[in-house]
Amino acid sequence: MSSGDLATRVEDALAVDQDAFQSRVREDAEVIKAELHDGTFDNPQAIVGFEYEFYAVDDETTALRRVPRRLLEFIGFEKELGLHNAEMSTSPQPFNAHGLRAQESEVLARLQTAQDCASAEGMRLVSDGMWTIPPEGETATGYLTDSVDDGGVRVATNMSDSARYHAMANRDAADAIAGMRLDAPHVNLDADTVMPESLITSIQPHYQVPHAEDLPTYFRYALRIAGPLLAVGVNSPFFPPDLYDDGVDAETLLADAWMEHRIGVFETVLNAETGTTGKVRFPRDFDDVDTAVDRIAADDTLVPMPVESSNRFDDRFAAFRMKHGTYWRWVRPVFGGPTRSSANARIEFRPIAGQPTVRDAIAFQAVFAGLMEALPKLEHPVADLDWEVARDNFYSAMREGLAADLVWITNDGQTVRNTGRMYEDLLAYAEEGLQMRGLDEDEAARYTHPLKARVRRRMTPARWKHERVAATVDDGASFEDAVYDAQRSYVDAQRKTLLDSSFAEWLQDGRQ
Repeated sequence: MSSGDLATRVEDALAVDQDAFQSRVREDAEVIKAELHDGTFDNPQAIVGFEYEFYAVDDETTALRRVPRRLLEFIGFEKELGLHNAEMSTSPQPFNAHGLRAQESEVLARLQTAQDCASAEGMRLVSDGMWTIPPEGETATGYLTDSVDDGGVRVATNMSDSARYHAMANRDAADAIAGMRLDAPHVNLDADTVMPESLITSIQPHYQVPHAEDLPTYFRYALRIAGPLLAVGVNSPFFPPDLYDDGVDAETLLADAWMEHRIGVFETVLNAETGTTGKVRFPRDFDDVDTAVDRIAADDTLVPMPVESSNRFDDRFAAFRMKHGTYWRWVRPVFGGPTRSSANARIEFRPIAGQPTVRDAIAFQAVFAGLMEALPKLEHPVADLDWEVARDNFYSAMREGLAADLVWITNDGQTVRNTGRMYEDLLAYAEEGLQMRGLDEDEAARYTHPLKARVRRRMTPARWKHERVAATVDDGASFEDAVYDAQRSYVDAQRKTLLDSSFAEWLQDGRQ
């Protein structure tokens, strides 16, 4: 597609009347609430789903690579924000032993095929939290900020052709909601578009709630486990080195690094600096399912995109679905389904970065689903943890990973700050939830093992990278060279283990 065609679509998006769009969203919200009360979104099938994002690198140098659009179409992956991104969405499966195996098998089958095709192009898809080596001959700053003016429309050079994302850069300044900046320790970057968000990649497990009216209870638990699961999954301690402020020494950059900069990237790029509570944030509890619908409907509208309808059931609320696409919360409710019989309410869990291996990624899917199954049904007392504490847990985990001082309530009602006791309790309930869905003890333990190993060794992928950079700097290397060396080591270790092993084996094999 030419830039002129994209500019035309951006202009069409900007021409949509915001008041009319929002009025339709409110009408759609009433449709959803009526269907909720009629039981349409009750779906007793336990279903899990998964979204998995990657970025492409040169197979020899590990420098970032743009993915040819024809290759994405051929391998059945979806476009994401940057031209270097590729996303896989699995087919939803019943939540049982067969369904979880089917999820993992689908990821493995499609990813193996994608890697084979990428290899023919001299590329490799990487599962990670943030890339750090820019394309050959380019800087990260240039790659993330390059844009052109196409007849008065600002178009990011390295962004995919999503009119919605490009339209964000063409709102009037007074209406701007996205910050389009990076703001992190020793990193300050202003951009003309939201392209800096393409630094990050994630996994996003979904869990379908059997009875929609119970969504507030499941959601409350999902918020309480967000911090602990983030802490054990952190995987983005460094930015591309040229993004750091000049004159800051390596020791300071190492000391001030957050274990999951991905959280801050998403929040500062897409949240305005002032005037709003932020599009991307840790959400609050809600007491009833109507409130969840109303919050989505009332959320700030970035770009009121044109709405197209078909014969799908959820096209009865097509404007609401469009609005939901920019309802960016770290945990968010979803209402959808192509047919009335498949209509469902589910929770999308977004805090976790891309992981070193497929087995690690699937472990988070299984643990999240197991916890969603067990905690509400067994009435675990962590539901009584104050929301403010759950939020503080989340941002502490972002900064410190497994070293964070997190607060948890154990199954016997004790409030603890002990990391070992917290994960012993949390992962035991995850296994209980998996067994409630028909997995035997060994199968359940297989899914929790990758996370147990991290807790036992107090070692996350982010800490693994951090220790490698620190050691290389101690040996006399520059910070830039140390970050690049750690990134290449990460990709090399992943090359050998992505499809058939886990991060736990990296530690056992001495890659630590």
